[in-house]
Amino acid sequence: MNENQEQAVVDSGKGSLSDLWKKEDYWAIWLGFFLLILGMIIYFPNAPKGAEEQIAKANATLKAEAKRAPFKTIAWYDASDSKKKPRATNSDIGKWIRKFTSNTHGWKANPLDAFYKSKAAVDAANAKAKPKYEEAKKVAVAALAKAKAAEAAAGAAGFKDEKLNAGAVSDIAAWRSATAKESKAKGKASVKPYNQIFYLIGVMICIGIFFGIGTVVMGRPFGAFFKGFIFVFIVAVLAYVAEDQATAKYWGIGYAAWAILFGMLISNTVGTPEWVKPAVQTEYYIKTGLVLLGAEILFGKILSIGIPGIFVAWVVTPIVLVCTYIFGQKVIKMPSKTLNITISADMSVCGVSAAIATAAACRAKKEELTLAVGLSLVFTAIMMVAMPAFIKAVGMPHVLGGAWMGGTIDATGAVAAAGAFLSDQALYVAATVKMIQNVLIGVIAFFVALYWVAKVERVPGQKVSTMEIWYRFPKFVIGFIVASIVFSLIYGAVGKDMGYVIIDHGALRGFSRIFRGWFFCLAFTSIGLATNFRELKEYFKGGKPLILYVCGQSFNLILTLLMAYIMFYLVFPEITAKI
Repeated sequence: MNENQEQAVVDSGKGSLSDLWKKEDYWAIWLGFFLLILGMIIYFPNAPKGAEEQIAKANATLKAEAKRAPFKTIAWYDASDSKKKPRATNSDIGKWIRKFTSNTHGWKANPLDAFYKSKAAVDAANAKAKPKYEEAKKVAVAALAKAKAAEAAAGAAGFKDEKLNAGAVSDIAAWRSATAKESKAKGKASVKPYNQIFYLIGVMICIGIFFGIGTVVMGRPFGAFFKGFIFVFIVAVLAYVAEDQATAKYWGIGYAAWAILFGMLISNTVGTPEWVKPAVQTEYYIKTGLVLLGAEILFGKILSIGIPGIFVAWVVTPIVLVCTYIFGQKVIKMPSKTLNITISADMSVCGVSAAIATAAACRAKKEELTLAVGLSLVFTAIMMVAMPAFIKAVGMPHVLGGAWMGGTIDATGAVAAAGAFLSDQALYVAATVKMIQNVLIGVIAFFVALYWVAKVERVPGQKVSTMEIWYRFPKFVIGFIVASIVFSLIYGAVGKDMGYVIIDHGALRGFSRIFRGWFFCLAFTSIGLATNFRELKEYFKGGKPLILYVCGQSFNLILTLLMAYIMFYLVFPEITAKI
């Protein structure tokens, strides 16, 4: 939060109607809502022809196969895959939007491959990758034949022979794994030529104007903002380039870490140029992105995991947050309460998103927010690699492992990556638990604002008005909550299957999520450009922030695992059996 933003928060104590177009939080809501509405206008009329008939046919097969066999058969998986094929993003306009808004491409040795690849280079790469694809295809065909034979043997015994059933399940799983590898190999052998440079310039202009409109209405010059925005955008693109490098991608080092790193390298060496600073607007970018994130948190999906997931996310999280804050104050004796609560929320809820909302609620300094985010990113990178490896090594059930990772790994993207490392089942559970946990962003922000006004900053003998809590509450969280409610209702109205077609793989994945990624990357870049190590030095005295994070996360890991085991395997095993 820069000085102007801090003063604006202070000045907002009286509040007025003009806040609706003069304050950053409200602009984040209006801009986020505009993109969500535009996404619906684009994709809702573009459902693939015959999608409903294809889905109905697949559902009939799924129902019949579920009655026929006690396990998921080959026909069941074929029908499940068939249901997922119709997507609004595969429409002509969907393909164009995806092409236009794409960031950079994967590369191994030549960074220019992130932006451009000629037909000759692509043909050579495809020819090189084709033998591996052909081999993967043969393996998949053989695996399918083996799975069919095993399923037929189990069927001949009326699916009553446990040994034959187990063999069929194992062979079908091997076939699914081989099919996934075939699909991946096919993608590497069918790359098309691309030139992303002009599209990136177009995206830069669109996003620059998009945020520039709000900048002007809030009383700042457009020219100064847009000139600096070009620089911020270029650094953000470089972060995407670094993320797409093969080794970085393998180790899961995402754009967030690179954006902060590149920004810090600039700010702590040559220094962030003065003409760039009008566009270094961390909260403006990320608050708008968080409003978009709200649309992705659908209550129907939350309920699919049921009570076990809710206990893991909604019971453990507040306990960890409160205990970590008390530990920081009573045991470590951290001098800054705002840093203490920001790190506690970052670590216990959902990383950067919770840190931003909490920092706004307690008016933490920008250096404190940067420190909390930095710790989060470092530990997220470690945990997203270490946790699935540990789960696999000890043979932990994937439902339990998924719930554990979903409740402890900070970033939503990292949770998905870690879950995918194990299995589709782990990915589903991990992502859903994290989604349930994300709902707490608004709740935590409200109670932090309430506690800070009523307890931390209260002057003895002074009454605390309800309006003071409202003034302190980060307003963009309202947009986050409204987006979640509205899209949950729309999703329920169109049904789960068509919701997948026009919402999941339409207005969200095909539009709002793409822009959310850009906004978050711009925010992380801004964090780096606004951070000076000399300013952070005083917060590291005695290593207290690091001790707080490590102790809090250790407690989080133990309590989340215990709660996940109790809920998924002791209290509600019937829900676990259906996942």
